[in-house]
Amino acid sequence: MYNVIWFIYMKFIIKLFPEIIIKSKTVRQMMMKVLQRNIRNVLARQKISVRVMADWDKLIINTNDDENNPNLTSKEVVSFLVNIPGIQTILAVEELSYTDMHDIYEQTAKYYGSQIADKTFCVRVKRKGNQDFHSIDVEQYVGGGLNQNFPSKGVKLKNPDLTINLEIDNDKLFLVTKKYAGLGGYPLSTQSDVLSLISGGFDSGVSTYQFIKRGCRVHYLFFNMGGTAHEVGVKEESYYIWDKFASSHKVRFISVPFEEMVGEILTKTDHSVRGVILKRMMMRVASKIAQKLGIEALVTGESVGQVSSQTVTNLSVIDRVSDTLILRPLIVSDKQDIIDVARKIGTSHFAESMPEYCGIISDRPTVKADETFVKEQEALMDLSLIDKMVENSKWMDIREVLNDTKKMVQEVEIATFAASNEVVVDIRAQDEIDKSPLITDKPHLIIPFFKIAKEFSQLDQRKTYLLYCDKGVMSKMQAMYIKELGFLNVKIYRPNPKSAGCQAQG
Repeated sequence: MYNVIWFIYMKFIIKLFPEIIIKSKTVRQMMMKVLQRNIRNVLARQKISVRVMADWDKLIINTNDDENNPNLTSKEVVSFLVNIPGIQTILAVEELSYTDMHDIYEQTAKYYGSQIADKTFCVRVKRKGNQDFHSIDVEQYVGGGLNQNFPSKGVKLKNPDLTINLEIDNDKLFLVTKKYAGLGGYPLSTQSDVLSLISGGFDSGVSTYQFIKRGCRVHYLFFNMGGTAHEVGVKEESYYIWDKFASSHKVRFISVPFEEMVGEILTKTDHSVRGVILKRMMMRVASKIAQKLGIEALVTGESVGQVSSQTVTNLSVIDRVSDTLILRPLIVSDKQDIIDVARKIGTSHFAESMPEYCGIISDRPTVKADETFVKEQEALMDLSLIDKMVENSKWMDIREVLNDTKKMVQEVEIATFAASNEVVVDIRAQDEIDKSPLITDKPHLIIPFFKIAKEFSQLDQRKTYLLYCDKGVMSKMQAMYIKELGFLNVKIYRPNPKSAGCQAQG
């Protein structure tokens, strides 16, 4: 029986995304050069040194003998390669020289002879160059030799237990030891940059991933409506997506403080069109930021009919405020399909823990907004806030985000009743309060969530304040934010329905 021969260097053959192969020679070569650079950049971040060489329809990667990675394994290298856009298949190979067809059999037998025991198998050969044999000749010769000289369940051409893949390139034999599926798509930065409006939910994470896969360098734009705690969660998801799929390139993470704009919408506009106006304001701000970045397109995770603001009519009204192209890759996707992709790429756990905010979604929203009426409502607002928010946006290199998210977020105590020195503060929007007023036998304050952080310092600091909203999400976010500002006299109020303290009617 033959012994397996191991080689000093690891070698991989990278098969390109098929759409790259059919491009013109000039475009194909450009994309291959970009992919070569991207592979080097990604692996260099892991301190893995490689040589990447281009062939007509593939790349060949050799790992260098690196003292920094004495225990580096093929599996570790592949774990990074499979997430680089532009790669269709990764073949882990042994590169050998051969003299004739029998020599090919002999070298194949050294590796695969013992592996076909108790299995059906077949041999597949891809050949390039001028030889005195054809691919099928090698398949029959090697397959017949293995079948004759090693115990197995025999050759099976359709659905065998084991497929032995050989590639012959002129005088070189590549023995394929493992085959891995890559991400596909175009190499990153071969398409234009885009700006993704990321919220931390299922949809925006998946839409961001899809544009990365299509070769676009994606920058991240977050509209902060819930304080630092929400921003930390979105930063963590954004960094995860970049680190896993796009770390070959630097990008920006931009945060826009949006609470004041939400306050304008909730206090000055009709409830039926608030969702549409919110999106229109986001698009206005996003377009200005995209212009600063020199970016021509925005990306959102919207899907037709998923919520009231995403009907065709409302999307049309939203889009009219921006000259910047708005791209929606999920526009006809089912929610479950989106969730399935999120689970596949690893972003679902971020989305599952991301809060849904009370007080921002319209009460009884229209699904057919009239643009004239929307403009009339917007005229009641302070539209100078648009430029103010662009000016106040915070820009960060995505590589700095991880350290930023490590900053401690204050934990906040939950209270089920108000003690003698404690004051309940209802931070809900007025529509929510009107719909379900807080019934209490004690005095309480009403300060909407978009004002509480600014006005907290003006309250009597000898007392402790219990923030209340229906789901406890916004109250938690605002309480965390207030503690980060240096105030310790704040809690979250979650009344026990059975107690006689206070509760929401409804």
